[in-house]
Amino acid sequence: MIAIAGAGLLASACASDPYGNTNQTVRQGAIGAAIGAAAGQILGGNTEATVAGAAIGGAVGAIRGSSQDRTNQQRYRAANGQYYYCYDNRQTECYWEDGTRVRW
Repeated sequence: MIAIAGAGLLASACASDPYGNTNQTVRQGAIGAAIGAAAGQILGGNTEATVAGAAIGGAVGAIRGSSQDRTNQQRYRAANGQYYYCYDNRQTECYWEDGTRVRW
C-alpha cells in the first residue's frame, strides 16, 4: 500500500512548477493522492482500488491547487502592453504570460 501511495504522490508531482517553486497545485495534488490511496484501500481493499483512489485524489487535489494558485497571483500590465503575473506583493517573483521570468 505504501508503494502504491508513493506512486500516486510521484504522479501528482508531474504538475510541478517549471521554475522549481513549491505551489499549491503540487501540494494539494500530493495530499489528494495520499488521501485517495488510503480511501481506496479502505473501501476496496485491493490494489486496483488503491491505485484508482490515488489517481482520482491526485487529480482532484491538483485541480483545486491550481485554482488556488491562480487566485494567489496578481496580474499587471507593463508599459509595453504585455501582461505579467506576480506571486508576491513586492513583485519579486513575476512571470510574463509565456512563462518566462520578468527581469527587472
